[in-house]
Amino acid sequence: MGKGGEHGGPDVPDEVWEQFLRTSADGTADAPKEPSARAREVAARLRAEPAEPTAWRAHTPVRRRRRKGWYVAGFVAALALLVVAVDPGGFVGWSSGGDDAAARPLAQETERPTQAPPEEPGGRATLAEPFRGSPAVRWADGTAGITVPAARATGWMTRDEVARALARTRDFLAAASLDPAVLRGGHPDKAVALINPHQPDMRSFVTAALRTPGEDHDPLTLFSRFDPAQARLVGDAVKTRGRLTYREGKRGALEVTADVTYVYPVAPAGGGDEVVRVIVRRETVVSWDDPAKVTTEKETLTVLSYRAETTNGGCDNLTGYLRPEFGGGGSGAGRSDRTVDPYDRTRPMTDAEGGCWNATRS
Repeated sequence: MGKGGEHGGPDVPDEVWEQFLRTSADGTADAPKEPSARAREVAARLRAEPAEPTAWRAHTPVRRRRRKGWYVAGFVAALALLVVAVDPGGFVGWSSGGDDAAARPLAQETERPTQAPPEEPGGRATLAEPFRGSPAVRWADGTAGITVPAARATGWMTRDEVARALARTRDFLAAASLDPAVLRGGHPDKAVALINPHQPDMRSFVTAALRTPGEDHDPLTLFSRFDPAQARLVGDAVKTRGRLTYREGKRGALEVTADVTYVYPVAPAGGGDEVVRVIVRRETVVSWDDPAKVTTEKETLTVLSYRAETTNGGCDNLTGYLRPEFGGGGSGAGRSDRTVDPYDRTRPMTDAEGGCWNATRS
């Protein structure tokens, strides 16, 4: 009895015969049957064709990853928007490769500082960067550097009236120390118009100081002006730092104290690229009087006191103008052994003792 394969018939696979021989010894296996011609054809086709991957294994994980990716991207975007809303400056620093805190503008001054500002790197001032190397490089420009506190009802004024008086006090400071026309030697008409016309001693002081400046009536205690024939302002910015405070004064008046430091970059009037800085710290105390108790005009203030400290504005200068020294003399050198840091706002201002002091920096 020959094997069917030897006669050209269909072969039974060897592994099937081996399984049959192992199990037949136990008498439990039936002899394998030869597959039909149709079965052999289907089996041959299946062995010849590669198996297709199952669709759910290929698609479902991709969809899950995509949905997770959109969720994470949406969360990151929402977080970024929150950061921008809370601290836009910080987001800019982060997105540009790091947050350099030393270059960020200072927050407004709300109380007397406890230490002087540190030295600033950067070298000497230039026409393009007139505040380089100065702590004022991080200060705000103009009235933005003068902190106005929240208003509350005080004395004879309601909260809204106090807010109005504080705003008008800052207007007076701007007209006296920041007005471009006044800085270039003009008459401080806007500032004078805010002073109570029924304050005769103040009116006479201002008139004499602007007409014939002298030791007893120096306009620089109240106003900042440069002689256009001697110096020119560099750029449009004046850096400021300071604040207003207030309390109830005499006869229920609103008493406002302004303590502000102004930094003016200037160059020689005749040209050249030398830039020096003139630094003026002023403390001005004014009152907004109750018209039922004091003779005054609406929207005008009464000047109670005023004092100023000036660095590089001209030693023993009685010309009525700030006169900076150029040619290497703008370091604030004085004629006494006393030194002062013009950027140090930790100490309260006191009545000037006279003379010219040495500035530690300008």
